[in-house]
Amino acid sequence: MQQLSGLDASFLYLETSAQLLHVCALVTVDPATVPGGYDFAKLKAGLAERVALAPPFRRRLHNSLLNLNHPVWVEDEDFDLDHHVHQIAVPPPGGRAELAELCAHIAGQPLDRSRPLWDMHVIEGLDNGGVAVLVKMHHASVDGVSGASLLTYLTGTEPDSPPPDPGPGARTTPAPPRPLDMLRRSTLAVARRPVEMARLLPGLLTIAPRWVGRSLQGKGMATPFTAPRISFNGTITGHRAVAYTQVDLAGVKAVKDAFGVTVNDVVLAMCAGALRRFLTARAELPKDPLVATVPVSVHGRSSRAGGSNKISAFFASLPTHLADPAARVFMIAENNRRSKAHHRTIDADMLQDWAQFAAATSFGLAVRAYSALRLAERHAVIHNLIISNVPGPPMPLYLLGARVTGLYPLGPVFHGAGLNVTVLSNDGRVNVGLLGARELVTDLWPLADAMPEALQELLDARPAS
Repeated sequence: MQQLSGLDASFLYLETSAQLLHVCALVTVDPATVPGGYDFAKLKAGLAERVALAPPFRRRLHNSLLNLNHPVWVEDEDFDLDHHVHQIAVPPPGGRAELAELCAHIAGQPLDRSRPLWDMHVIEGLDNGGVAVLVKMHHASVDGVSGASLLTYLTGTEPDSPPPDPGPGARTTPAPPRPLDMLRRSTLAVARRPVEMARLLPGLLTIAPRWVGRSLQGKGMATPFTAPRISFNGTITGHRAVAYTQVDLAGVKAVKDAFGVTVNDVVLAMCAGALRRFLTARAELPKDPLVATVPVSVHGRSSRAGGSNKISAFFASLPTHLADPAARVFMIAENNRRSKAHHRTIDADMLQDWAQFAAATSFGLAVRAYSALRLAERHAVIHNLIISNVPGPPMPLYLLGARVTGLYPLGPVFHGAGLNVTVLSNDGRVNVGLLGARELVTDLWPLADAMPEALQELLDARPAS
């Protein structure tokens, strides 16, 4: 029995028709590289072969009686690939605007929880003769690192790369447990919660004052609830807007080397510069820095077994108020240095440990009340947006034989923070995917187009060697 961790399950409990908590990846490919030529039926047959090797594509949720504990993953005995793979065409003329609008529509549709929590739309009719694939998976089943890992089942480094060998025993997911056995396990787990909470509470009471104090003294990460209010900090609906762009990884590394900072510092500085341009054009550039939530993988630090999500996060200050791009880089680098040191003082497993106490009913009611009362617009802004930087494979990839030309991740948005910028590097390119709540930020293309301009601004600001 593979039980969801509390953190995995929280993405189910916090989801509503407005706050959809799946992640997407828009993959653009060149079908001319497919051995023997591209054909949807052939692509689907290749996908079926690879899905058979990867249990995460065939597992579905199973709840215990009375829903006393988190769900478990079980093999979907009625799995049918036709329920998950769809062939569609982008409306003419098939440019980036039409593709993004179609992807936004798909991203705004919830996944069917009675089936494995993923969908794939193969999109034909692009104006350049290419094909796009939009993959959608629920956050309960993947985070950035585990999602990139799953991608290896579908891709290869050559057009005719064979499917990966998952190893013995890795091809199956357990069948549903007997209801009474699961009820017994769930009852015991609930009975142990007071003891577990008593074990965790002293650590929280010890670290919380030090953590908050360090933040308020300016010696740590940016402080939540201090972000300026801008237009995409409000109550969201299920409607989405999408845009995407690419920049050269060589340019990012040139800025990194010139300023002596990290790649993540450059990514945040590029985003800050693009946001400054975007907000200035909208006549809403605040005088204070923006605050971004930056997810952090703890896969290498976590000691907890099981669970798909191994993540934490820190708050980053984005100095969009500074006109000098060099000053923005240096400020971000120093802020990130303090933020990471501050973040390291927190146990890597703390979020996962406390998430075990998440309750489906109370979480769901709280989110719906928060949305209905529009509370995101009534209290101080916690954070302005989410920016995520996911490391990707450096080599060229082929998706079922087709050369990947773009790999754009699209993360979720939340009430109060209606913009997500996710960055993934691959094959010498930095792919930037933008997803927003449509009522709060109707057109994301100006922000996407500002990304290369912001990187060039950083390149031009490099110190003379």
